[in-house]
Amino acid sequence: MKRSVALRWSAAAATALTAAAIMLTLPATQALAADNLSLNGGADGSSKAGGTSYGNVKDGNTGTYWSPSGSTGYVSVKWGSATTVSSAVIRQASGGGSISAWRLLNADTGAVLSSGSGSPSTISFASTALKKLTFDITSASGAPRIAEFETYGSGGTTPTTGPTTPTPTPTSPGGSGGTPTGAWPSSAGSVSISGTVNVSGTFDGGMKTYCCIGDGSQSESQDPMFKIANGGTLQNVILGSPAGDGVHCEGTCTIRNVWWNDIGEDAATFKGTGGGTSYVIGGGARNGSDKTFQHNGNGTVNISGFYLSGSGKLYRACGNCSSSYTRHVRIDNVLLNDIDMVAGINSNWGDTATITRVTLSNASNATVCGKYQGVAKGSEPKYLGAGWNDSNCKVSQSDITYR
Repeated sequence: MKRSVALRWSAAAATALTAAAIMLTLPATQALAADNLSLNGGADGSSKAGGTSYGNVKDGNTGTYWSPSGSTGYVSVKWGSATTVSSAVIRQASGGGSISAWRLLNADTGAVLSSGSGSPSTISFASTALKKLTFDITSASGAPRIAEFETYGSGGTTPTTGPTTPTPTPTSPGGSGGTPTGAWPSSAGSVSISGTVNVSGTFDGGMKTYCCIGDGSQSESQDPMFKIANGGTLQNVILGSPAGDGVHCEGTCTIRNVWWNDIGEDAATFKGTGGGTSYVIGGGARNGSDKTFQHNGNGTVNISGFYLSGSGKLYRACGNCSSSYTRHVRIDNVLLNDIDMVAGINSNWGDTATITRVTLSNASNATVCGKYQGVAKGSEPKYLGAGWNDSNCKVSQSDITYR
């Protein structure tokens, strides 16, 4: 009898030990599969190199990868309902370009959850409920190869792959990044200026009104009120009238919670020619007759959470500048009142407009994505017509709400 009990114990122990041994030899990616939220989500992005797929970043296989078609671009993981995420892990495959600058975005609102320089590994940030998380590569030596874009909630297990990137503590933007309502902010005071304010690093205006410069005309020879150096941020500012040629971004920049009382010639002009992505997050503009955001350089302009009232176009890629470039714009979660066109791009130069969650008010006849034929300086671009769901105009009728 004792021998029988001992035999049963030995068999059970052997089974348990064998199971434990099997568990211990599982690869780390399998052991953590239950915690990686990306495995249960979908994926999309800005572009993909031949032979790569967005879905490769969430398949649990580090032998596959996604690459953008150029040195910069973004890839997103998304879920059908709000999912709480507090960290992400970026695993790169060998042989790709080296990442030198990146951002992690809440794609629902456009808010920057974290950013940094160099190749990221584990990125931690405040727990956020969202439906879509975007990893945006803003600078790299070549096309990077992203094998896995893992995401984890506060209750999951985040693997350690290197130094943790701390989440920066931004100045509260006071309404930036949320859904625009059309409400205009109150000014916290006035600041008188007589010339261009040069911005390097971060300039926080404390929601004061800066005034004035220029003559309020459409003349392109006017000086800007603010000139932002490459990598700089302008935030929490109200531009009085006249505001000259608005804001100039000399490279990539971030314009967060900035409001234009009168657009004048242009609200902002993006002039950088080194690639990368510039951001307009929150804020608003009114009283314009032509363009709001003018894109003269190259790269991408990302506009989210913005309110515009009474203007010709929200965005225009220059169609007759002295230098011709391929330009891209991403527009999401904007409220546009009494405008003629959401985005104007040059299809013959390969421009793209990715447009989602747009509400048009008093603009039932507005063109959503207008195609032009870009021309040499001194000539006028030819309007070719509107585009929907094609290689240049990445927008569906379901992305537009009329009211």
